[in-house]
This record gives sequence, C-alpha cells and structure tokens, in this order.
Amino acid sequence: MRDSAPPGRAPGRPPGAARVRGGRLVLGACAVVAVVVALVVLAVSCGTPDDGAAPGSRRASPAARPSPSPVWDTDPDSLAALGDSITRAYDACSLLADCPEASWATGSSPEVDSLARRLGVPAAARWNLARSGALMADLPAQARRAAAHRPDLVTVLIGANDACRPTVARMTPVAAFRADFAEALRVLRRASPRTQVYVASVPDLERLWSQGRSHPLAARVWELGICPSMLADADAVDAAAVERRAAVAGRVRAYNAALEEVCARDARCRYDGGAVHAYRFTTRELSVWDWFHPGQAGQRRLAEIAHRRVAAGRPPS
Repeated sequence: MRDSAPPGRAPGRPPGAARVRGGRLVLGACAVVAVVVALVVLAVSCGTPDDGAAPGSRRASPAARPSPSPVWDTDPDSLAALGDSITRAYDACSLLADCPEASWATGSSPEVDSLARRLGVPAAARWNLARSGALMADLPAQARRAAAHRPDLVTVLIGANDACRPTVARMTPVAAFRADFAEALRVLRRASPRTQVYVASVPDLERLWSQGRSHPLAARVWELGICPSMLADADAVDAAAVERRAAVAGRVRAYNAALEEVCARDARCRYDGGAVHAYRFTTRELSVWDWFHPGQAGQRRLAEIAHRRVAAGRPPS
C-alpha cells in the first residue's frame, strides 16, 4: 500500500520538486532581464563613436560638410592662351604683325621667357588661341577652342579693345563685358571642368598714354587710329580731353572689377589681383612701332607677373 502525499504535493512528485520549479522560474526571469540589460549596454557602447560632441548633439553627416576647394596646381603640363593682340605679341618683333614666339603666355623666345617656358610646358602642349583685335564678346568662342585641348591651364588677357573704341560712347558696356566673360568660363567648364584659369587684369590705358606721349613720335603714330578713345589728340589737356580719358580709365577699372567678381565664383579661377593694371610700363617696355603694345621687354614683364601668380600656392590677397 502506497503512502499518501502530504498536502500540497502532487502524487508521485519527489520532495522539493515544487521548490525547484519555482526556483527555475525565478532564475529564468532573471536571465531574461540580464539579457535585456546586456543588449542595452551593447547598443549604447556600439552607437555613434565619441567625437567630443556634447551629449545629445547630432553629428553632421559627411555629405552635409562643405567640400574643400580644389588644390591649385602650380605645375601644369599644358597651357592655352586666350585674348587679344597683347597675347599675340603684336608689334613686338616687327611692324603691324603678330609675333607669337614673343608672347608672354606661350612664346618660345628666351628673351621673353614666357609663362609656358617658366612652367616647363612642352612646345607641343601650348596653344595660342588669342586674336589681334578681339573683344570680350569673342572670348566664348576662344574658350570653346581651348576646351577641345583639355589644357591644365588657360590664361586670359583681354579687354583693352573693349575700351579702345572710336568714341567713349562705343565702349563695351560693363554688363555685357561681365556676361561674356561669365559665358566663356561656362563654355570652358562644360567641356573641361578641371582646367585652371589665370585671368590678367586689363592694363592701365591712361598710364600708357602718359608714358608714350613723352616720346616725340608716339603722338604721330597714335593719330593713325590706335586706341582713339584714349589716345586721340594726345597732347590735348583741355577739360573735354581730360574727361574723355578719365571715362576710359574708369571703364577699364570697371572691367577689372567684373573680371575679379566672375573669377571669384569659379573655384579653379585665379585673378591677378590687379597686378597688370598696376604695373608701370616704361617706354623701353613698349613697342618701338606703336608705343602702345608691350614690346619684348614688356612681354617679359607680363610673363613674370603671371608666373608669380600661377606658381604661388595661394592666390594674391
């Protein structure tokens, strides 16, 4: 005959069985809590790395950070020159003729020691696309031809012809000058986005007049039609003549301001800071045929100015 189980114990269950199951239930609950706590600790420790931000602050994602400006290459391997008669070295070697070998930008002359020579750009990787008589309105077409070569560097020196018109009233409006320059940069960027651009300021035409007029033959040569808005009646100092020259000089300054403004919006464009405009060309540096265009000595000065800007790690302040 089997003994009867004590009150509260199931028949056939060993003594202490109920306590064991109850203990297991408690231990199981504790294990679940421990796992949850461990997961919370793990989630906290594996979250956003500590970068010194204040608690609760949100770290900016990499995409939200401003991208750094591209580094200026001081050692380009190819160069295309855009502009007018100055870059074609007009009247630098002979009367009424271009002399591209004496160009400040791409020339091969050791006497000039062009920007391309100073940078070590091979002759096969230099393109002088400037045209004597060119206006700023012609620059977009020149930029299109330059872009086809995908040059590392493009130089721009243009604007004197926009001011050197038959009359002050016919000078290129500043708004049109600015728009054409901006369009030239857009044309270049569409086809050659990584090309760097060096922009020289327009020379001080009034200073050229003041230098050249001291030469006994200059005024006679200028009467042939060289920059009439500035150089006509070179010996006149009456109020009208002074006002006319001041208007041309003011327009040149406005052109340079437009060049600087547009260039500043392009991360790969570097303006010369007004260095060419500020340079005091002497009669020895002007053409012996027109006392207006830079001669070979003047071309050398332009090359020196450009090289200082292009080879500098930082743009001029």
